[in-house]
Amino acid sequence: MPAVADLKLLYSGKVREAYEWDDDLLLVASDRISTYDVVMPTPIPDKGKVLNRMSVFWFGLTADIVPNHFISEDVPEEVTERAMRVKRLEMYPVECIVRGYLTGSGWKEYQEGGAVCGIELPPGLLESDRLPEPIFTPSTKAEIGDHDENVDFDRAAEIIGDRALLEELRRVSIEVYKRGAEQAAAHGILLADTKFEFGRDAGAEVVLGDEVLTPDSSRFWPADRWEPGKTPPSFDKQYVRDWATGQGWDKKPPAPELPADVVEQTRAKYVEAYERITGQSF
Repeated sequence: MPAVADLKLLYSGKVREAYEWDDDLLLVASDRISTYDVVMPTPIPDKGKVLNRMSVFWFGLTADIVPNHFISEDVPEEVTERAMRVKRLEMYPVECIVRGYLTGSGWKEYQEGGAVCGIELPPGLLESDRLPEPIFTPSTKAEIGDHDENVDFDRAAEIIGDRALLEELRRVSIEVYKRGAEQAAAHGILLADTKFEFGRDAGAEVVLGDEVLTPDSSRFWPADRWEPGKTPPSFDKQYVRDWATGQGWDKKPPAPELPADVVEQTRAKYVEAYERITGQSF
């Protein structure tokens, strides 16, 4: 088993590092937290473990729908529980977002024109309303520091260069979302929306990669706090966003240090989401 220091670092993102490991990758989830595409200076203890263990859980639960990049949790000791060995994929240049509820940037778009990413929705919907059916709303992949941009299906098909492939990505994304929503609902949690990333390898054209159905890539709401017309509290970084915005932060670097109570509350939300959804104790 190699040490992490012996592996070549391929990239360091806002939350994850990827290392070259023979023909595969070592994907390591850190405790960093970003809001508005800015990494906060204060880490959230155990966040990386929650993200990693949750992704492993979902990769197992959705493998009958679509193959994924997960190989093994047998990783160097210094990153145990926060890393996985994965296949190296050629990633597609769009984020595959599925929305089951009207919130976030989707709610803003709907207010402006009654549609989200070119998909017409019924009139009179409220913020946080459940949509008649989950919708596929792709976005561009922005460089670090920039914001992803919502695009309609036609534009996403142009970016990928293969309309039939995007139709398959849409079908698979909605299927995985539905599986996730069903699992979460059984434990009193609503899956408002989520983001997937896909790539291809030698064995399959559509392979689920990156992370899946974690509090970083998804908006989870407690079902008993959901009420159309209001924004429910969520099991994700919204707590940090709300605190930082309340401090008057302009959403540009440098971000403010997080106080101990915000760190602890955020850690508790991540851990609760993991325990409730997976049924496993952290």
